[in-house]
Amino acid sequence: EVFLPEEPRPAAPVDFLQELPSYQSALRRRAAAGGTQERRAAPQGSAGLRAAEARGPEEEGGELAARPAREYPLTIAEKRRLRDCQQADIKYISGWKQWKRTSSKSLKKVLSEVRELFSYLELWRHDIHSIEGKFGTGIQSYFSFLRFLVLLNFIIFILMFSFVTLPSIISEYGIFNSSFAKISPKNIEPHCTVYKPSGNMGLVYFYTYLKDLLSGTGFLEVTSLFYGYYTIDAAWLRILRYNLPLAYLLATFAYLALSLLWIIKRSVEGFKQNLVHDEDQFQSYCNKVFAGWDFCITDPHAARLKHRSLQYELQTDLEEERLKRKIADRTTKEKLHIYSLRIFINIIVIAVLSGCFYSIYRATVFSQENSNVSIGHDVTNLLVQYLPSIVITLANFIAPQIFSFLIRFEDYSPAFEIRLTLMRCVFVRLANIGVLLFSLWSQISYCATDECKACGYNYELYPCWESEVGQEMYKLMIFDFIIILAGTLFVDFPRKLLVTHCSCKPVQWCGLQEFGISDNVLEIIYGQTICWIGTFFSPLLPAIATIKYFFIFYIKKISLIHTCKPAARPIRASSSNFFFLVVLLIGLILAFIPLGISIAHIPSSKACGPFRSFNTSWAVVPDTILGFPTGLQQVLHGIASEAFAVPFFMVICLIMFYFIALAGAHKRVVRQLREQLIMVRFDPLFCTPKV
Repeated sequence: EVFLPEEPRPAAPVDFLQELPSYQSALRRRAAAGGTQERRAAPQGSAGLRAAEARGPEEEGGELAARPAREYPLTIAEKRRLRDCQQADIKYISGWKQWKRTSSKSLKKVLSEVRELFSYLELWRHDIHSIEGKFGTGIQSYFSFLRFLVLLNFIIFILMFSFVTLPSIISEYGIFNSSFAKISPKNIEPHCTVYKPSGNMGLVYFYTYLKDLLSGTGFLEVTSLFYGYYTIDAAWLRILRYNLPLAYLLATFAYLALSLLWIIKRSVEGFKQNLVHDEDQFQSYCNKVFAGWDFCITDPHAARLKHRSLQYELQTDLEEERLKRKIADRTTKEKLHIYSLRIFINIIVIAVLSGCFYSIYRATVFSQENSNVSIGHDVTNLLVQYLPSIVITLANFIAPQIFSFLIRFEDYSPAFEIRLTLMRCVFVRLANIGVLLFSLWSQISYCATDECKACGYNYELYPCWESEVGQEMYKLMIFDFIIILAGTLFVDFPRKLLVTHCSCKPVQWCGLQEFGISDNVLEIIYGQTICWIGTFFSPLLPAIATIKYFFIFYIKKISLIHTCKPAARPIRASSSNFFFLVVLLIGLILAFIPLGISIAHIPSSKACGPFRSFNTSWAVVPDTILGFPTGLQQVLHGIASEAFAVPFFMVICLIMFYFIALAGAHKRVVRQLREQLIMVRFDPLFCTPKV
């Protein structure tokens, strides 16, 4: 039986109290210091003590002696009784078991101290805790997400540098008695192998270096930053042969798989919390009324803002209930009117998106056709090279403003308005990158002569097209950082000075710039998607992204503290973390598409790069398999055949159906338990034991 009224028990902890932002913050700090999982697994109250005593030393398996009595959530008297039980049990334990318990205690203590040491070495630990204390967990989640991207890009950089860049440098300079081999492409027309990088020769002006630094051309084009530098087919370290093309491709797959697994791992907890918040409306009200306050807030202004935030959330819930009732009472004529209006507005949205995409396409084509042509001054040439980045930035700024204006006429609930606007903004930002790549590939694949068709790509305009794509990703990354920095220096700071020192009504009406969490997250996810796509074409781009996000952290921190105010409509930390990771996962999936097309479909450059001896980048895999023993080749071919793929797919489907059925059963059990709790609340006789 679930209920035992004949035996008094302490009150069970209320679930929604564990979702207090302050509780979650304290939980993270205790987890960093160690011992959180042990405390969570401790028996609750005197009932746990009685259960431990009933099991005895043999059934406990050393658990009571292995854990100190102070870690149990018991009263002082119960802890003394527990300590006496532990000391009495020692008499009946052999010397071997006593040594195991002592060793286990020492090991746990050492591990706890090591975890505590690593928690103090955590990047930006003090800064993030300070932001959490002043502005709450919602804004803190943004800076924690930024720290996650810094660590992710740093690991990707270490991966690419260790397996791609470092072997090339070691073999090229003959370090450790190493050497390299370059195999000339076979059955390739000679004109396809001509590649003359536009490196600077002779005496050049200083601003030429600055232009090259901003555009990735000139002296940067021939460095290890871009794909064209890696022309080695194999590196020899004494007797060991290092297959650089295969390592290049496997490192690409590795950083994509690492990013996918890490994002999924972090998103699981956010999905569980988001599912709990969205499950029951009554629980949502209880969370806001009883567990909505963030006890980490110490700043009075942030506390007043939190008051207004809770008031806004309650008003939003009431507004949603009113809209639900209004929707239920709509007549057929009203439904027809609102649906017609929504269709018309969505047509406008599609027209805006089409205009943005066409502008990016035309700007990319114009930039590629005129980037190598001298047009007046060097500043004009630089603007021509940056034209796609400028148009994409304008589209990312103008389109969300139009979407925010149009959403007011669609008559959605406030929560759905925010989600729909954000999803439209996500789509326009990520789709702009796709349109840019499509524009580049249309130029790369365009062949009008037989000589061009012999190469498989436009060798005249793009002798090393991978480096050209890498330069575009590099320019997008640099220009995005320049826009963020310029927005803080030339918009936020002057606006702060005007609001502080000018008493004009228009200036005071505008007020300070709000620190919108979602908008700032979309900025860095946009940059991260560029990094994922560009790493294949520019292996050291993750290092630039790491440095970029490192400086963005301090730029946003200074902007938050000195020039901005928190948003009047903040979102809960749990739901925001889940939303951040979902959008980041969408960006990663988008990165898979262009990389897959580049690796498997578009012919690789025959004049540069590690894959110049292969038709496509993927061709290095079957070429490597041909060098394996015959038995291993047969096994790999069997795994890749339909005879293995079909049964494997069926087994995966059966496993998926099993887990879906298991999740449905758990959901029904949870629903039954909730119904029992409702019966207990309204019918006390429900707790009466049944004979």
